[in-house]
Amino acid sequence: MIAITRDVSPAITSCELTHLARHSIDLDRAIQQHAAYENAVRSLGVEIRRASPAPELPDSVFVEDTAIVLDEVAIITRPGAESRRPEAAAVAEVLAEFRPLLHLVSPATLDGGDVLRVGRTLYVGRSSRTNHEAIAALRQLLKPFDYRIVPVQVSGCLHLKSAATQIGERLLLVNPHWLAASDFAGIERIEIDESEPHAANALRIGDTLIYPAHFPRTLEQLDYRGLQIATVECDELAKAEGAVTCCCVLVD
Repeated sequence: MIAITRDVSPAITSCELTHLARHSIDLDRAIQQHAAYENAVRSLGVEIRRASPAPELPDSVFVEDTAIVLDEVAIITRPGAESRRPEAAAVAEVLAEFRPLLHLVSPATLDGGDVLRVGRTLYVGRSSRTNHEAIAALRQLLKPFDYRIVPVQVSGCLHLKSAATQIGERLLLVNPHWLAASDFAGIERIEIDESEPHAANALRIGDTLIYPAHFPRTLEQLDYRGLQIATVECDELAKAEGAVTCCCVLVD
């Protein structure tokens, strides 16, 4: 498995923000945290491949939003924020080594953080960044590969993966206030601690979860369930509405 990552841009303080107030970001600390995150991913036997740096693109460290990687193909997205659309080309260049590429085009807009794959089902968040045209385009592009597309209404957060991520074969970590649990019928769910609304984002690699250290109450619930967890510090990147899934694109 490889993980495509990208350096933290020195312009990250000018990042796009939708649901968070703007706070000062310590660039040096953000870079250190990102390096530690890469080391945590690498420690799980994953090879790190960096896309070319983009110092002029504030959000470019959040590579997940530029691509959806499936078994058969990779889809290069068209991010919902216009300022982020130039991010996709460098990630596509790396992905082309591993998958045939398909592309979303106007008027579709979609952030990869709005796509949660469970088996052959893609749950797609209808958010401020992902529109109906993108969901229709995904259905068309993936028709030959027999994936089921399930739209999920998201509110109160940036992406679907802000509200739900996969932490087991048929197990999700969710914030039930930001989506309808009924959209995930038949899948077991663990709810985050209510005092930690942003705690539903975990990165699953094999049997291990990479998880933010700054959500101790939800972390305690995960520990109680016997899940294998590697914690990382990522509170600086969180100020840019970033999380652990969005800092890499996994390719198996």
